[in-house]
Amino acid sequence: MMTDKEIIALYFKRSENAIEQTDVKYGKLCHSISINILNDTRDSEECVNDTYLTLWNKIPPKEPNPFKAYICRIIKNLSLKKYEFNHAKKRNSAYETSLDELAECVSDGTEASDSVEFEELRTAINTFLSELPEKKRILFLRRYWFLQPVKGIAKDYGITEKTASMRLARLREKLQQYLQEKELI
Repeated sequence: MMTDKEIIALYFKRSENAIEQTDVKYGKLCHSISINILNDTRDSEECVNDTYLTLWNKIPPKEPNPFKAYICRIIKNLSLKKYEFNHAKKRNSAYETSLDELAECVSDGTEASDSVEFEELRTAINTFLSELPEKKRILFLRRYWFLQPVKGIAKDYGITEKTASMRLARLREKLQQYLQEKELI
């Protein structure tokens, strides 16, 4: 398997092999992120293909570092846009559920833009995550960044769904306390 630098070099050479190598290395991850948001195979496939097109159009001149995070951000943003388009008046995905869970601890009931500046909140959450033990940080990110269902996370951790839900609830409580201490909510 090629390294990220080697794949990026292929984009700079305008080699179509860049997309193939990106798919080999990150295709499953992209599909996973997208399907967890959209719950639709066709829409997910479309978002993955749009991700590859976006990479093709942005590299060069960009030289993303880290490449994996750059790809994840693109697929997540494209999937969220597709989700919003498809569900303007509907509500029924893991995406909605995970955001509802998280909203309880980062909001005081007013709009985020009214209660705190977005950058302050982002910085505080990043700091909170960096202070967590690795396993807890990964658990949190899998649920609230990669939007993975609790059932799948529980299976991977070898625990029950109830245990996974409780751990996530405790992490949300800790985040809420942290943000209250920082006077951000």
